[in-house]
Amino acid sequence: MSKAGIKVRFYRIKNRLKEKTAGLVTDANAVIEFDEDILSEAEEALNEMAEDYPDWVMTVIDELFEVHRRCVDDEVNRKGYFERINSIAHDMKGQGGTFGYQLITDFAEGLYNFTAKGSGLSDSHVEIIKAHIDAMRVVIRERIDGDGGAIGKELRSGLEASVEKYSGRQ
Repeated sequence: MSKAGIKVRFYRIKNRLKEKTAGLVTDANAVIEFDEDILSEAEEALNEMAEDYPDWVMTVIDELFEVHRRCVDDEVNRKGYFERINSIAHDMKGQGGTFGYQLITDFAEGLYNFTAKGSGLSDSHVEIIKAHIDAMRVVIRERIDGDGGAIGKELRSGLEASVEKYSGRQ
């Protein structure tokens, strides 16, 4: 019993996830084998999706741009637009690296963090959002994969300069 006279019970529930994912294998050291044909099919499907990713993500970037435009035109409803941008950026940040576009993941993560709940809603904030969208647009238009090398560094520093400019930290 605690000092206040309240009884506390502690339940330890067995985590059965390992059993479910391994076909009820209870040995943690068991070797799990996958059918090579299934792995090959999955890899082929992923490669096919990677080829389509730039075209698909450009439509998402266009959607971001449209929502950004609404932020410029409709200051009264800006908070809702920022929430939509945040949601789109959340989805994007998990996909870019999967398909070989790490810069998309990095820029989307920055946009996601920047538009998080409680972020500012000023015109300067809208410009910082635009800088993120512009950087992502360049990455896809120029098909800059991986970390982008020297061009990727330039894009990162350009985005950082824009953020500093519009956040008043010049």
